[in-house]
Amino acid sequence: MRPWTEDQIERVAPDAKSLVAAGKLAGRWRDSGHHDSALWGRCAGSGATVYQTVVDLSGPAYRCSCPSRKIPCKHALSLLLRWSKGEVASVAEAADYATSWIDERAARAARAVVPRVRTPSATTAQQRRARVGAGLDELDQWLADQVRTGLAQNDHSFSAFDAIAARMVDAQAPNLASALRRLPTVIATRPDWPDIVLGEYAWMHLLITAHRQRDAAAPALCASIDSHIGYPTPVETVRAEPAVRDHWMVVGLQITMQERLYTRRTGLYGRVSGRWAVIIDHSFGSADFPTQPAALGHVIDAQLHFYPSAAPLRALWGTHYGTAETFTAIHTATNRPATIATALAEHAAALGADPWLRTWPVLLAEVVPTCTDQGWYVTDPGGEALPIRPTEQPWSLLSVSGGHPVTVVGEWTAEGLSPVSVFAEGELIDLARNDSSRGAGSPAPTSGARNRELTSVALLGTARRAPDLATMAPIAAAAAAQLSTDPALRLLESVALDDLFLRGGITPVPACTPEPAASDPRQRLPRPAATRLAGMLGFDHSGLRFLNEWLAAAAVHDYRAPDDLCDLLLDNAEIHTSQREPLLRLAGVRGAWLASQHPVWQSSTQAEPCTDTWQFGRPPQRRNWLGELRRRDPEAARTRLTEAWPKESGPAKAELLAVLTDGLTLADEPLLEIALDDRRPDVRRTAVGLLARLPDSAFAQRMCARAHAWLHIDHRPPHTHMGVALPATVDAAARRDGITGREFAYNWDGAPDVTAKHLRQLVAATPLTHWAQALGTAAAAAKVVITDRFRGPVFDGWLDAALAHRDPEWARVLFAAGVPTDVALLRRRELFALLPMTERVEHLLHLDSTWISELEALLPAMGHPWPEPLAQHVLVLLVEQARSAARSGANLPRSLLTTAATHLPVATAGTLSAAARRCDDPDWESAFDQLANDLIYRSKMLEELQ
Repeated sequence: MRPWTEDQIERVAPDAKSLVAAGKLAGRWRDSGHHDSALWGRCAGSGATVYQTVVDLSGPAYRCSCPSRKIPCKHALSLLLRWSKGEVASVAEAADYATSWIDERAARAARAVVPRVRTPSATTAQQRRARVGAGLDELDQWLADQVRTGLAQNDHSFSAFDAIAARMVDAQAPNLASALRRLPTVIATRPDWPDIVLGEYAWMHLLITAHRQRDAAAPALCASIDSHIGYPTPVETVRAEPAVRDHWMVVGLQITMQERLYTRRTGLYGRVSGRWAVIIDHSFGSADFPTQPAALGHVIDAQLHFYPSAAPLRALWGTHYGTAETFTAIHTATNRPATIATALAEHAAALGADPWLRTWPVLLAEVVPTCTDQGWYVTDPGGEALPIRPTEQPWSLLSVSGGHPVTVVGEWTAEGLSPVSVFAEGELIDLARNDSSRGAGSPAPTSGARNRELTSVALLGTARRAPDLATMAPIAAAAAAQLSTDPALRLLESVALDDLFLRGGITPVPACTPEPAASDPRQRLPRPAATRLAGMLGFDHSGLRFLNEWLAAAAVHDYRAPDDLCDLLLDNAEIHTSQREPLLRLAGVRGAWLASQHPVWQSSTQAEPCTDTWQFGRPPQRRNWLGELRRRDPEAARTRLTEAWPKESGPAKAELLAVLTDGLTLADEPLLEIALDDRRPDVRRTAVGLLARLPDSAFAQRMCARAHAWLHIDHRPPHTHMGVALPATVDAAARRDGITGREFAYNWDGAPDVTAKHLRQLVAATPLTHWAQALGTAAAAAKVVITDRFRGPVFDGWLDAALAHRDPEWARVLFAAGVPTDVALLRRRELFALLPMTERVEHLLHLDSTWISELEALLPAMGHPWPEPLAQHVLVLLVEQARSAARSGANLPRSLLTTAATHLPVATAGTLSAAARRCDDPDWESAFDQLANDLIYRSKMLEELQ
C-alpha cells in the first residue's frame, strides 16, 4: 500500500490544532512499523506514559491508548505523517497489539455481514399504519379547511402550525410535521408565500391520498410513500437489497445543521452505471461523522445498497475494493451524455416514479454560467440554458468558469439549479464551502411555477370561488376534471397536477454566454497555500492575524490565486482597503474579469476610474474612486473635488477632503481654506489638520503670528522661559483657524481650563520650524521652563505636530522627556515608531521583567519580524514571568503573548515547547504551547508558499 500524502492526512484530521500537535511528536516514536494494512507505533507521552497507536489503513480506522476523544487523535496523525515521509519501516509481521485489534475489527465486520433481522410483528405494523392513517385523515381535513376558508383568512401563527405538526408527531408521521413547521417562517419571510404554502398543501394531500391506497401500489412506490411520511427503514432491510458495484466518484459533500443535528450528504456518481447515490450521515451536537471511505474529488471501487424507493437515490456503503484515488476527469456512461436534455429527462423520469421528490442530482458538461439582468443561468454550447435558483449567488462558479465551459454537478429543484460542485482543469471544486444554508430542504415551489388562477382561488377560499381549470394546460385540466367533487380537495389535486406537469415538462430557454476571461500566465498559488488563504479570509477567519505576513511572503513569488478563490479575494479587497492591492494582485486577470460582472466590486478594481461611480456611487465607492484618482493624477482629483464641493453634504464630506492627505501640496491650499468655512465641524477639523502640514501656507503663517503674539520667549540663562498670554476670548479669525477648545479637556483649580485647550491647538498647528527658530533644537525646547498649568498643553501640542510631520528628531526628544498627560500617553507608541530601528531595539533591550506593561505598549511598533536580539530578550522575559507566576500566581501578559505569536521568528517554536514542559504553572504551560502552535502554524504557512 502506497503511503498517504499530507493532503490525505489533513482531510482525515478532526481539526487544524490536532495536526499542529501531531507535528510536535516526531521525535517521540519507538517500535513503529507497517505491514499490509496495519500501521502501528508507541509514542512517549508525559512522564513515563507510553501510548500504543494503531491505524487500520483499510478502513481507515484508528485506535490509541491515549485519553483523547478526537478521532483520529494527534498520535495517529503523527504516525501517519511519519509514514508519509518514509520514516516508518515495512516489516514482515505486525506487532501483537496491532494484530489483535485489527483481527477483532474484522470479526465484528464479519458478524455484521449477516445482521439479525428484526421483523416487527404484523400486529405492531398494523397498529402503526392505523395510527398514521388516522392522523393523516385529520391532516387532510385540516388542509381542506384551510383552502376552503382561504389562505388570506387563515391563522398563520407559529402556534397554529405547531398544533397540527404536534398531531403528526403523535401519529408517527415526522416528515409531515417538519414540513408543517417550516411554513410559518416561509410566510414571514417570502413575498410569494401563498404559492409556496399552497404547493406544500397539495404535496401533503397527494401523499395522504397515496397512503390510503398504498396496499394497491407497487412495492417500490409503497417504499417511497413510507419514506416521505417518515416510516423508519431498518438498516438490515437496506443491506438486504442487491448490491450495486461501481467506481463511485464523490462529487458533492454538504453539511447542514438544524437544532444541533448535523447532517452530511455525500453525493456519488457511478462512473460505469451513470447512477446517482446519496449517503446521509447524522451527528448530534457536533460534526463528528463516521469516517467515510472517500473524500470529495475521489473515486472508490465499492458496493452500495440502495434504500427501497420508486426512484432509488439514498444508499449505504457496502464492501470496498481497494482505497480511494483522486480522479482527474468525470467519465459519464456512454448511453447517458451529461447534457441539459439528458438531465431534464432523468429528472422527469424520477418525478414520474416518485412525484414527491423535491430535488434530483444533475451532471451538466460543457456549460457556461452566466449572470444576466433576468437572473443566473448555465448555458450549453447550443445556447440552451437552465435557470439557477433565485436564492443562489454562485460567484464562485462564475469565477471558476471565467466564461469558459465547465462541468457542473448540482441539484435540480422546482426553483431551478442549485450548483454543488464544479469540475475544471482536472480538479473538483466544492461550491458550498461557505454556504451553511445549502441543502436545508426548504419548500420547493416558487411564484413563477404556479398557476396564478389557482393561487387566487386559494387565497379567497373555495367557499367563495371555484377555480377555472381552463387556465391549466389542456392535459392537466382534463385530468383535474375527473378528480374529487369537493371543491377544496379538487383545488389541491389540481395544484398537484399542475406542479408535476410544469416541473416534469420544463424546457430550456435561450441565453447568451459572456466573453471569456483572458489567461493569466503567472504560476498558480500552490493548493495547500490556497486552502490556508481561504481559511484566513473565509467565515471562520482562522489565522487572519497572520494574513499580512502571508501576503508579504506570497508577493515575492507573484502567484495568481486559484480561480475559485477570486470571489473571496474581491470581497475582502472591498472591505479591507489596506490589503486591497495585494489581494487584487492575487486575483489577477480572472479577478478583474469577475469584478466587471459585479457592480459592488467594480469601483475597487477598475484600472481607470469610472465617472459614473463618482456621480452615482455610494459614499464608500466615491471615496475609493477619488482616492484612486488622487494616486494617479493629484491635480485631476483636486479639480473634481473642488467642482463638487458646493453640492457636497453629509458625513462623507470630511472623508472626501481627507483624500487630499495623499500627496498634499500647496496647490491644495485654496480648497482647504474654503473648507475652513464649512458648517460641519468634522470638515473644519480635517481642513485644519491638513493645512497644519503645509509649513509654507498662509494658515501656517497666521499660526506663527499668533504664537509670536501670545507666547513670550525669554532666554534668561541658565534656562529659557516661555510665558503664555492668550486672550481670554479668541476672535472669529482664530476660531476659523481651529482654535475652538472643543476637542480636548484640561482642568485647573477644579474648573475647565479653556486657555489650555486653546494653547494646545495653537502649538499643534504652528510649524515645528517656528519652534526651532524660537527655542533652538528640539532638545532645547524640551528644557524650556513653563508653568505647571501650561506645560502639559504645550508638550501635547508638540507631540501632535511631531506625529503629523513624522519628525524623528522631535519624536526622540519628546519620547525621552516623557509625557505629562494621559492623552499623550496613548500616543507614545506612535512617537516610538518614528525612532530609528537601532534606537528602538536598544530601548527595549534595557527593559526587564518589571517593565512588562511598557514592553507590551511599545512592541507593536517594532514591525515584522522582530530582530533576533529582541526576540531572544522577549523569550527570556516570558520564561522569567512563568517562573515568577509559579510562586506568586501573577496574571498572564496576554497582550504580550498575542503580539509575540505574530512577530517572533518561527524558529523559536522549539524553545517555547521546551519551556512549556518545564512550567509548573498550568496556565503558563498552556500559553507556551499555544504560542508554539502559532509559530508552527506560521512556519507551515510559509513553507506552503515555496
